[in-house]
Amino acid sequence: MTTSEMMDLIINIAKNDDRIRAVQMQGSRTNPKAPVDRFQDFDICYYVNNISSFRNDPNWIDIFGKRLMLQIPDLGPKENDNGIIVYLMLFEDGNRIDLVLIPVDVYINSNTEKNKEKEEESEAVLLFAKDDIFKPFPPATHKSFFIKPPVEKDYYSVCNNFWWSTQYVAKGICRNELSYAKTFLDRYMRDEFHKMIEWYIGQTMNFSVSAGKNGKYFKLYLSDQQYGMFCKTYADHDYQSMWDAMFVMCDLFREFALDVAKYNNFTYAKSNDDNMVMYLKKIKETFFKI
Repeated sequence: MTTSEMMDLIINIAKNDDRIRAVQMQGSRTNPKAPVDRFQDFDICYYVNNISSFRNDPNWIDIFGKRLMLQIPDLGPKENDNGIIVYLMLFEDGNRIDLVLIPVDVYINSNTEKNKEKEEESEAVLLFAKDDIFKPFPPATHKSFFIKPPVEKDYYSVCNNFWWSTQYVAKGICRNELSYAKTFLDRYMRDEFHKMIEWYIGQTMNFSVSAGKNGKYFKLYLSDQQYGMFCKTYADHDYQSMWDAMFVMCDLFREFALDVAKYNNFTYAKSNDDNMVMYLKKIKETFFKI
C-alpha cells in the first residue's frame, strides 16, 4: 500500500468501529524535517472504549492486512499501566504499524494543564476524533527530542566511564575472549562515545536538532572527515581490527570531548586520557601477538 492508502485504512478502521473514539499519530511522519523513505513506521494511537473487548479478540487486528510478523511487547506487570495494549505489526508489503490502544478514561484523567504543556513538546498529531473531549494538539515542535546541553557532572561521568572501559576491551582481546571484548567496545565504550558526539552536535547546531535513535543522524551533522573516522570505529571479529577501531574511537572521543569542554567551560581529565592510552599501547605491545 502507498502512504495515502495506509492512512485511509487506519482512519477508516477507526471510523467504522464505534469503540475507537480518536486517532493520533506520532513519530517521524509528523516531523517535516525527518528523512522520508519506505521504512518509516506508522506510529498510531487509538483511544478506545471497552479495551477488554480488543484484548479478548486477538484476531481483530487482521483487518489491517496480511502480516509477516506481530510483536506484542511483554512489558510485564506494572503499576498504573491502565490496560494499554501495544501491537507492532510488519505487513507483507513492507509497511509497519506500531499501534497503541489507550482507554479513553486514561486520556481524560491525564488531560491536565501539566500534560497539555508536555504535549506542546510532543510530536503527536490528532488525525480524527468522534468526541469533543479530544482537542487538537498544539503544532508539534519536537523539542523534546532535541539534544540537551550537558550537565557538568554528566560530562565528567561520560569521560570517566569511557576511558575506564578501554581496559576491558584490551583484556578481552589479549585473553582471546571475543564476545567480552566486543561487548565492551560496542556497548559500554560506544554508549559514552555517542553521548559525547551528541553534545558536540548539539552545541554546533545550537541544540535545535535531534541526533536520532542510536545516532542515526550523525552523518548529517558531522564533517566528512569526522564521519569517516566514526565509521572506522566499527570493527569486525579480527582482533587487530578491534585494536584499530578502539584507538580511532579514542582519538575521536578526545576531539569531541575537548570541544565540549571548551564550549561549556568544563575541564577535560587529560590525565585519564594520557594514562589509559599509554596503558593500552603497553598492553598491546606486551601481550598481543598476531
